[in-house]
Amino acid sequence: MNAQNYMPRIIDRKIEEYLRVFGAICVEGPKWCGKTWTSSHHSRSRIFIGDPAGNFQNRQLAEMSPSLVLEGETPRLIDEWQEVPPIWDAVRYQVDQSAQKGQFILTGSATPNHKGILHSGAGRIAKLRMRPMSLFESGDSSGKVSLESLCHGTLTPVMTGEVDLKALIGLIVRGGWPGALHLPVEQAAMLPAEYLNAVIDDDVYRMDGIRRNTAKMRLLLRSLARNESTTATNKTLKNDIREMDDEDIDVETVKEYLDIFDRLFLTDNQPPFSTGVRSSVRVKQAVKRHFCDPSLACSLLKITPERLMGDLETLGFLFEALCERDLRIYADAFGAALYHYQDYRGREIDAVLELPDGQWCAFEIKLGANQIDAAAQNLLTIRQEIADDPKGKPPAVLCVLCGMANAAYRRPDGVFVVPVTALKD
Repeated sequence: MNAQNYMPRIIDRKIEEYLRVFGAICVEGPKWCGKTWTSSHHSRSRIFIGDPAGNFQNRQLAEMSPSLVLEGETPRLIDEWQEVPPIWDAVRYQVDQSAQKGQFILTGSATPNHKGILHSGAGRIAKLRMRPMSLFESGDSSGKVSLESLCHGTLTPVMTGEVDLKALIGLIVRGGWPGALHLPVEQAAMLPAEYLNAVIDDDVYRMDGIRRNTAKMRLLLRSLARNESTTATNKTLKNDIREMDDEDIDVETVKEYLDIFDRLFLTDNQPPFSTGVRSSVRVKQAVKRHFCDPSLACSLLKITPERLMGDLETLGFLFEALCERDLRIYADAFGAALYHYQDYRGREIDAVLELPDGQWCAFEIKLGANQIDAAAQNLLTIRQEIADDPKGKPPAVLCVLCGMANAAYRRPDGVFVVPVTALKD
């Protein structure tokens, strides 16, 4: 691979740090998000288990003797290790024997069943989650505002420039796939469609050798797309399929298929936030549904930029998904975690970032600048309610993350306003 063409990723720093601490790392994430390219950038030798050359010679070699594929200059990349699960134990054993750091980089686009893996690898193999490109990584964000600095209450006011709605829609439909960055939107939209075909028609079976009803899987995927950025329950998804597609699917099957999508890194749900926030208020525990990239929802619903321009409600949900994808990528770089907040009084916060020191920040996500005032007021109201609770822990920072704003600044009421196209880690 040509290192001169490598586009730096935010996860690069974490990979370098983990290679200094652990004997091996495993970079996990959806297919085509750049795991192999990035891991190759950090390795000195490599073997590709899924390479079809020589009738899949590498895979056959690994199946006969997993330890043989470990031989090479370190760090050694072993790409798509899950094709031969015993590789995991072979790596763990080698790490134990040599006690050296940074020996192996494993990549995986599916989490295999534990059958065939004897040891968890805890303490030897560290897992890192990689996602499609954020707007900053793809060059579509100026990076004038650091999320880490913002979460510590620091922001230098700056003009960030006008944002074209059509261009913003194009970023949603295109997605963060490295292979689509330089294609026209119409052509780029073909990539997530083919991605879904490859995963459902091939990877689902290869994961554990079980034949499943791919037609019903596609129905469930379309239901997830219709419920993108919502807290739809499994029962809601089942009912949605019956109502919209006139098909029935068992709740247990929904649960099984959702687990498969999670293991294939197709979905990237946003967990609920409740720990110590408001002791006297019941907080809902439903996850917020997300694909790993909003372009997948667009593909499943056959959404074009023109259709999205005429459907502002759907656009709002997909824009939220885009922002929360980026927030998760940026937050992971400095040890923060992404959640959402929803209580039984009807109060909601689109995105919550919990920092390593236990402080938390609240974000409302709005496409239009005309929505900023209402979003800021919602954040202020929730913060006051939490502060009034004797055991409540209010957010340290309030921010409205926007699509169409042309500046990053702090309002007189203390709420920050930041365009997503100006954000970085």
